[in-house]
Amino acid sequence: MDYLRVYLSIPDEFQELLIAELFDMDFEGFEEEEHRIIASIPAKDFNDYKREEIERILMHYGDGAYLEKEELVAPQNWNANWEQSIEPQTIGKFYVRPTWGEAYHGDEFIELLIDPKMAFGTGYHATTRLLLEWIPEVVKGGEDVLDAGTGTGILAIAALKAGAEQAFGFDIDEWSEENARENMELNNIEKFDVKLGSTETIPEGKEYDLILANINRNALMELIPVLNTYLKPGGKLLLSGLLEADESTILKITDKQLLTHVSTRQQKEWIAILLRK
Repeated sequence: MDYLRVYLSIPDEFQELLIAELFDMDFEGFEEEEHRIIASIPAKDFNDYKREEIERILMHYGDGAYLEKEELVAPQNWNANWEQSIEPQTIGKFYVRPTWGEAYHGDEFIELLIDPKMAFGTGYHATTRLLLEWIPEVVKGGEDVLDAGTGTGILAIAALKAGAEQAFGFDIDEWSEENARENMELNNIEKFDVKLGSTETIPEGKEYDLILANINRNALMELIPVLNTYLKPGGKLLLSGLLEADESTILKITDKQLLTHVSTRQQKEWIAILLRK
């Protein structure tokens, strides 16, 4: 599959906001440089309408924001250089590293081995960090976990290493199924099933103690009512991929689903929300 790389000039302080908006437009990978974002999208999913929408969005960020160029690239691991720049990091109780990073030999942290194919789901983005920090608190042991939009599989793998019993994950991106399985093997995880697709892949009649969903506002608005049908009474729903301004919109939906708002946590402009059924 051919990809299109779109080069966008943008002041550094607005980069995460722009990435969130592009993610809602089906862009799948991002490289951040000084005063620039390089966003990648399957070429078949880009058109004149999206180009005009990007130009409209950039107008709100001032004179320093503009579309520099577009570049069609043949199938390749176009994130290879970005991947090699990833370094180990501690996030809450987890030590997250790629296979080429320095191993952790202590007892203070739980090691997560994650070799990513895309920029999201590595732990670097605030939305992933928020959930990784929260998982050891909500996993008490023995939980059945659903990971909606699993990406690299990092959240489900973290939940299993924190004491959950088993996990099921799904994602609409083809790269995700392969990458999540690779990361399962790296972490010696067995009780984690991953399927390509959306909620139709969830086993019929299944209910979960914990549902994780780090996606984006628009997708969550559609998914929350469906995910709620798979949540056990007393179960927990942990959401992220949201900006501070999205909280009231999401809580209106969850209130209608009779989900109790337990807490909201924030890193910069990004938030995560914990709810209970």
